[in-house]
Amino acid sequence: MSRATPAGRRSAAPPAKHAKPSRAARPAARAGAAAQPPEHAPAAPPASTPGRGPAAAGRAGPGTGGAAPSAAAATAPLPATTTATRRATMTDVAIRAGVSQSTVSLVLNGTAGVRLSAATRERVAAAAAELGYRLPGGRAPLAAGAGAEAASTSASPGTPRRAGARRAGPPLIVYLADEISTSPHPVVTIDGAKDEAWGAGAVVTVVATRGKPEVEAAALQALLDHPALVGVIVAAVFTRATTVPAALDGVPTVLLNCYEGTPADAAPPRRSSVVPAEVAGGHAATERLIEAGHRRIALINGEPWMDAAQDRLKGYRRALASHDIAYDARLVKTGDWHVATGYDATLALMKERQPPTAIFCANDLMAVGCLEALQLLRLKVPQDVSVIGYDDQEIARHTHPPLTTLELPNYEMGRLAVELLLAERAGADAARRRIKVEGRIVERQTVGPPAGKPRAR
Repeated sequence: MSRATPAGRRSAAPPAKHAKPSRAARPAARAGAAAQPPEHAPAAPPASTPGRGPAAAGRAGPGTGGAAPSAAAATAPLPATTTATRRATMTDVAIRAGVSQSTVSLVLNGTAGVRLSAATRERVAAAAAELGYRLPGGRAPLAAGAGAEAASTSASPGTPRRAGARRAGPPLIVYLADEISTSPHPVVTIDGAKDEAWGAGAVVTVVATRGKPEVEAAALQALLDHPALVGVIVAAVFTRATTVPAALDGVPTVLLNCYEGTPADAAPPRRSSVVPAEVAGGHAATERLIEAGHRRIALINGEPWMDAAQDRLKGYRRALASHDIAYDARLVKTGDWHVATGYDATLALMKERQPPTAIFCANDLMAVGCLEALQLLRLKVPQDVSVIGYDDQEIARHTHPPLTTLELPNYEMGRLAVELLLAERAGADAARRRIKVEGRIVERQTVGPPAGKPRAR
């Protein structure tokens, strides 16, 4: 579930340590950084590390386990809830090559008409080879322009087309989203879905309903009778329970970042769903700070009514308990996923008689506000206070210092949703499952040992 937006500008010159800044000195984001709640969904960690954990990623969250489904395996009876097995993603390649995920996608998909230097293309290709990354379906990079040509369902030039005839074209997957433009996360999820579909010879068409039932009904009426329809992915911008339209009864459907019923339902689900393993994520981020030597760890959380905030808090508390660290409610502050509340919560935390030596921010935007507040208080990160975020948004690479965070695996979630849908289409008796996708820690420069404790070498 994570929505997010640009961070606010830097604060004015900092006053004396721990002095309360004036409102004028607060980040511009207070006036309305258009951040949105997280659309939460963490990507699966390497098999050698538990769930979204420290230095390596993923400490297994409570109630999750198992491996990601393959199209063939999905027809066999499997546990109702599983955790996806991690493999190299576009995000991994982007980090290794030092470029954006968009650049990786353009290079590896052989997109035509893009002016990228030969050096950049070679760097991306080398990073993909080193990580063993392959495009969905195990395919090699497409020739320039191949994707656009194959994705077109129109008649070839010069080919007569009978009036009123409707060509089936390649297999079609409908991606029905409630929101896209209000958050950066759905775009990455759609990329994962499109790449997995293309690897299987299918294409994806995206409809954003903005939560309007009339738009949803019109889209389904127009698309459900398409002769090439494979099925529908119903996607939500933040993790939540949903009601599937009655029009989809009998239509192969996978839920993405949403689910039917309640998360605790023990009965086999009617439809497969892909959601983030948020408890595991909260545990992993907190565990990373504990492993660095911290015991006085604060949490700046999101809005408490949201699934992501509730589960990240559970993960935080479980990580503390597993190391015999007492939970202290004074170290937990409620925010709203925006930069400004991360800023305010940090100032409040550092006024405590025993301030924290480390702060876990439940998304990267609040972490940006946290870093600004610590800078205002003349506290160095990570020498005086360590900070870890959540989401791995683009801005995490550009803070000072760059932000250590936990990856929100939107791409992997989109990919898995298509994999499940294709498996369901291939076998009518395929087991419906709830897939929880775990993320990994992205190490940068904001986590270190507590002040006075030497760094591990």
